[in-house]
Amino acid sequence: MKLRLILFRILVVSVIAGAGILVAQNMSPNGGIATQPVFVPGAATQNQHLSAFDWDATMKTTNVPADAASAHLVFDFTNNYQQVFVASGTNIITVISNIPPGALTPRWAMHSAREIFLTNVIRVTNTIPMPVVITEVHPSCGCTTAQLPPLPWMVAPGTNGEIGVTVNLAGKFGTVVKTVHVATSQGSKDLIVQINILAPVMNKLTDADRMRQMEIAKVDRQAVFKNDCATCHMKQGQFKYGKDLFDADCGICHEAEHRASMVPDLHNLKVPTSEEFWRTWIAHGKPGTFMPAFSEGDGGPLSDMQIASLAAYLTAAIPSKVPQKFQ
Repeated sequence: MKLRLILFRILVVSVIAGAGILVAQNMSPNGGIATQPVFVPGAATQNQHLSAFDWDATMKTTNVPADAASAHLVFDFTNNYQQVFVASGTNIITVISNIPPGALTPRWAMHSAREIFLTNVIRVTNTIPMPVVITEVHPSCGCTTAQLPPLPWMVAPGTNGEIGVTVNLAGKFGTVVKTVHVATSQGSKDLIVQINILAPVMNKLTDADRMRQMEIAKVDRQAVFKNDCATCHMKQGQFKYGKDLFDADCGICHEAEHRASMVPDLHNLKVPTSEEFWRTWIAHGKPGTFMPAFSEGDGGPLSDMQIASLAAYLTAAIPSKVPQKFQ
């Protein structure tokens, strides 16, 4: 009987103690003493990079006249580069809970206190503006140059800058595309320029203008390569060969809709022709006529290679109409 009584008392004590602990766990932190939060950084930290330069454009186009020596474009940018630090961690609050007075007898109060750890995972983000260093600038070819401060060029956060690009147009026609590679401490970018070289504008000549120029040519047959005449008779044929060169420099007179009577019709020549015939006439012309000498050695605009390409084209395009036995 005594043994049963002892076991019963032990059971009662255990139930009361367990109830005290359960009450302590479910109490609001206001019912106890809470320590200051403790932040424990996590092992994983991420560094993120936002875009560095904001460019006004990465490709620019311009039109220039046929006689332009160069073309210049400017690329503007702003340094908006930011480095973002993202860190995760655990926030810990220690709460010492006490059994409210009267919940248990003082005899068991010592068993009712317990530390409760409240935790939550948080992320801390910090964004910092950063400088960017331009380390290298490489144009795509020697005719293209970039204008900017000496390298390395450190661009402070939030500031603006510009890079100028100049293209030498000597010997170029049509559409010209060039690139400039810009390397920075935070990546690289290719800047593209497209230059459209417009065709020469030919002035419409009146009959009076034609007569005036003919009188000038009678005195100096090379006058077609000078002053206003050069626009039609020289500049259009620059850096061209074969048929393209013929259309630009020869066809404007010999294939003109209103061809002057003193300009021969090349398709109906009364003399035998050959590649050597064409080469001689093109290079040296004919003194006492309107036919100028196109060779550079005689004061004309064409190189030996251009003249050779014209002679080859004319031999194929306009075969000699004089029978072989008379040649």
